[in-house]
Amino acid sequence: MARRPLGQLEAEVLAALAAAGGPVSTADLRARIPGEPAYTTVNTILFRLHAKRLVTRVRQGRHYLYRLAVDESRLVADRMRDHLRHASDPSSVLSRFVQSLTAEEADALRAVLRRSGGRPEAPA
Repeated sequence: MARRPLGQLEAEVLAALAAAGGPVSTADLRARIPGEPAYTTVNTILFRLHAKRLVTRVRQGRHYLYRLAVDESRLVADRMRDHLRHASDPSSVLSRFVQSLTAEEADALRAVLRRSGGRPEAPA
C-alpha cells in the first residue's frame, strides 16, 4: 500500500471523527478510514490529537472513546489558511484551488463570497 502524504491520515481521522457524530473507539474509527491503516497507527494519531486538544476521550473499560473537540469547519479553514500563508505564491495556490473545485463547490464558494461582499468573513 502506498504511503499517505504528510498529515493526510490525521486529516482523515479528524474527518471520520466529525462524521461519527459521537464518541468512537479506535477500532470503530479505523473501520471508517479508507486503506485499512494499522490499529496502532490510528491510536498514535488519536494520542497526538488528544495532546493537541483537538479530540477528547473518555475511558470505557480498557479502551478510550474519542470525540472531536473542535468545530470541523474552523479546523479545516485554519489548516487551509496556514498552508496559504506559507506559500511563496498565494495567488497561484488560490487559482489552482479554485480550478480543482467541482461545480457544486464553486457555487458554494461564490455564494459565500456574495454573502460576505467578496471579503473574508470575520472569524467566529
